[in-house]
Amino acid sequence: MKEWLIDHKYYIAAALAVALGFLYYSNRDTAPTDIIAASTAVSEEGLQETPSVPDTTTILIDVKGAVKKPGVYHASPDERVIDIIELAGGLSESADTSGVNFAQKLQDEMIVYVPAKGEEAGGTASGTSVTSGDGKININRANETELQEIPGIGPSKAAAIIEYREKNGPFKKPEELKEISGIGDKTFEKLEGAITVH
Repeated sequence: MKEWLIDHKYYIAAALAVALGFLYYSNRDTAPTDIIAASTAVSEEGLQETPSVPDTTTILIDVKGAVKKPGVYHASPDERVIDIIELAGGLSESADTSGVNFAQKLQDEMIVYVPAKGEEAGGTASGTSVTSGDGKININRANETELQEIPGIGPSKAAAIIEYREKNGPFKKPEELKEISGIGDKTFEKLEGAITVH
């Protein structure tokens, strides 16, 4: 028998190599499938456990003037004036759109006023109000005349506010007004309750 093994050692080695190769490849093909199936099950399970969070961010917009259905409407912060006007039934036939900025983004408590033909838009360049729902003047939207309605702000300070806004972008907080020459702590105390940046 020993002689037979020695004479046939190459055949035996080849047969063992083929058998080992067959075992290796047959196990290799099934292993990834099991892993993929297991990971898919885990992924689907993970997706089912994660509750979807609805977007509850809504803002209120007061739409007035020459629109078909004036009123207070719910909107999302990424909507524009054109969207809220459409929600209000669209423009009436008497609407004067020359001063309305349809592309302006909406902000909470904003008043969108569309003037009628022959009516002044209240001095606003966009046709949307610079006064918030609580009567405060938005220093990011007000023109020079409207800024002068703020206590302690005259023509030169109003011009300085607009110049600052053009150079630095919109005010992020009311306290930024103190960076303007001539507006110190005392002046800011007088006007703080009358302004907003939203």
